Amino acid sequence: MSNTYRAVEYREHGDSSVLTLGERPVPEPGRGQVRLAVRAAGVNPFDWKVRRGLFGPSMPGSFPAVPGSDVAGVVEAVGPGVTAFAVGDEVLGAASGSYAEVALASADNLVAKPAGLSWAEAAALNTGVTTAYRALALLKLEPGETLLIDGAAGTVGTVAAQIAVARGVTVIGTASERNHQYLRSLGVKPVLYGDGLMDRVDALGQVDAALDASGRGGLPALIELTGGPERVITIADNNAGDFGVHFTTGSPDEQVPGALAEGVALAAAGKLKLSVATYPLEEAAEAQDESEEGHVRGKLVLLV
Repeated sequence: MSNTYRAVEYREHGDSSVLTLGERPVPEPGRGQVRLAVRAAGVNPFDWKVRRGLFGPSMPGSFPAVPGSDVAGVVEAVGPGVTAFAVGDEVLGAASGSYAEVALASADNLVAKPAGLSWAEAAALNTGVTTAYRALALLKLEPGETLLIDGAAGTVGTVAAQIAVARGVTVIGTASERNHQYLRSLGVKPVLYGDGLMDRVDALGQVDAALDASGRGGLPALIELTGGPERVITIADNNAGDFGVHFTTGSPDEQVPGALAEGVALAAAGKLKLSVATYPLEEAAEAQDESEEGHVRGKLVLLV
């Protein structure tokens, strides 16, 4: 095995032109970690926001930085204390710096990859599943209630909508018109976002809770439609505090135990579907540009 591996990296904040393909020394897994031969890596809006410096100079923690957290791959080395996985196991979950041929991951952040899922499908699941389960738990939805998802055709929106519908919740979802049929196929009532949104949603009935998955300034409308900020959650709007809305960032106390394993099992059984578009690792910049445009259906994945 080579002593180095290729990784997408950047040495300063900026647009996607700062991304380059570099060589790094292969690391040894520490206690509780495994080293993965990466097969696919998910692309999230968080990745380009950190690259642009939108979270301040402290993120990333150091340069050169490798983007990515969603991963699917094969275990090629295990660190001390790891008993859940062995060399050769196929897994998916979270790993820091997943836009690479090799990544280290905490074994606690991984689950076994079902044989029926492709590498791209497997890499698409982690953030969407864990975030959707977390947001729905915070909203405390009951069967028969109506949930409005702003940005319903993206990764988290797609997953949250299907889980909510399966729990007996009516889901209204905003999206561009080209994604309306996609939302209907998930059991969602689609509406066009933008001016006039409130009238279009009102025509579909009372809204009990709302999830902002787009982060594009929709919180005032969501608050008015639900009657207050108490049952509005955002995963994408840094100005949430100005409106009294809870911004869920995935703190440990908000995690839903077993969410990833449950979501993966649903996906393997064909009960949770996520549209996936792929790019080769070498085109990470193009993938991030598409993500930044904000009209992604489902998930973007880099194939390694």
